[in-house]
Amino acid sequence: MANPNGQELRGAIGILAERLGYGKLHDRFVRLNAFVSRKKPPSPDVLADRIYSLSGGLRRQVAATIAFHTVWSETFASAIGEENEKKLEALADRINATLTEGERAVQQGREAELDAAIGEYEEVLAAAIGPQAARVDMLLKAVPPVAERLRARPLPKTPPANSAQAARGDDAAPAE
Repeated sequence: MANPNGQELRGAIGILAERLGYGKLHDRFVRLNAFVSRKKPPSPDVLADRIYSLSGGLRRQVAATIAFHTVWSETFASAIGEENEKKLEALADRINATLTEGERAVQQGREAELDAAIGEYEEVLAAAIGPQAARVDMLLKAVPPVAERLRARPLPKTPPANSAQAARGDDAAPAE
């Protein structure tokens, strides 16, 4: 699995803070024992740096790593939905089919197929949870050759207002 760099983790924590509220996010990490101190850092970036440091960039299986993955999964699982989850599984199979047996490289001649599958996967996910969250989610799950390609791609376009509203979970009708 590829791990996010410090800037990517700051972005992920920023997304969570937007969705949950910074106070609730911090409280959730405290309840999950991500850190010993209950003192809230002054900003999401400082919180992200603390989690990055404690978890070794989400590489070590410690409370901070587990807490981050738990909060991330809980925040986005319901927004993705069962139907999209099935589409994403099929697309993940297509992505994996283009990789070598050890998943350390792309099979020769299958680069275009991989790029197309990554694009479709990201499009489905971005429509459900937003482009920035989709990119982070993909990086958290990607093997190194896929993560390398993801980092080189531009973010997908923002979905239409109704899709973004649905991804946030807003029940109110859009203003006309």
